[in-house]
Amino acid sequence: MTETSETPPGEDFRRFMLEHRFGMDEIVTKLNILRDEFTHLHDYNPIETVSSRLKSPESLLEKVQRKGLSLDDHPTFDEIRARVTDIAGVRVVCSFASDVYQVFDLLTEQVDVSVVEVRDYIKLPKPNGYRSLHALVEVPVFLSGGAVDVLVEVQFRTIAMDFWASLEHKIYYKYRRDVPAELLAGLREAADTAYTLDTTMERLHDEVRGLAGLPPALVQQLQTGAGGPDARLVDALRRLGARADQDDPSANSSTTS
Repeated sequence: MTETSETPPGEDFRRFMLEHRFGMDEIVTKLNILRDEFTHLHDYNPIETVSSRLKSPESLLEKVQRKGLSLDDHPTFDEIRARVTDIAGVRVVCSFASDVYQVFDLLTEQVDVSVVEVRDYIKLPKPNGYRSLHALVEVPVFLSGGAVDVLVEVQFRTIAMDFWASLEHKIYYKYRRDVPAELLAGLREAADTAYTLDTTMERLHDEVRGLAGLPPALVQQLQTGAGGPDARLVDALRRLGARADQDDPSANSSTTS
């Protein structure tokens, strides 16, 4: 890694790593603000946990070499930035898959966050069953010498996806990436089970939230399944829907993508 003759040895590398740490902290702060807002001002918080990690110097050097950069050629920091984009990483764990996309939108729609790349492994999981939404974003860090744009990789997962990924990581570490075939098959099956759990729990959650505005007697009737819906039930549902449309100014507007 090239350093200038006017800079003491190692100072450029410290600055390089600090820039990424500051960029990571910026993203974490934005997510924590959203989480606190949902906690204190809304009736539902889609963010379960926010965590972060900065690659260690040893891990960074190892990945630099795996990306085809030879240390003997003294790669510049710009070359390293271009090849290794996950130096700073943030992980957001949400309750449900729909929360993942909601929080992604809330973060990436902020004016100082630029989306560089998105890899959606929820809709298109990896062959081993891995699911997560990866977003490579760029955020400005304001230092004494001016603003520096820093890349941060943000991973969005559900609780079930995060549990599976943690288990998979431990298994690969234990077997030093040479995992027996039967364990790989078991991991794939577990990934499918976790996704089914996500889908089922989200459906139940939506059903519970959908009952919140109904009269107690009608909720009991729906939960017990006693009899078919009578005129009072249909009328109550229609009035509830009409009230929701009035409360939602976007209900009567169309959007294009």
